[in-house]
Amino acid sequence: MSDALILYKVLEGPMVTEKTTQCLEKGNQVVFRVATWANKRQIKAAVEKFFKVTVLAVRTQNVKGKTKRFGKLIGRRKDWKKAVVRLPEGQSIELFDKG
Repeated sequence: MSDALILYKVLEGPMVTEKTTQCLEKGNQVVFRVATWANKRQIKAAVEKFFKVTVLAVRTQNVKGKTKRFGKLIGRRKDWKKAVVRLPEGQSIELFDKG
């Protein structure tokens, strides 16, 4: 697979929760749901390319899927990965603008 095609598959979408909104307001950090195989370098390159911003740091966390019951059956949600991306002061991503 080419590098450009890989970058399109790295970011799965933004995460908008109360906690991620606080991260944005206090520390200028944006949280994304990313592919489980993606590493920090790929995440940084994808964010910089798509949103035209400078990335200072990337922190990742693997999240285990929850076990859920459906009547008698026990199922499990799939595992996923999230990335916290820190941006410099003065830069922001339009998806997450406060105003």
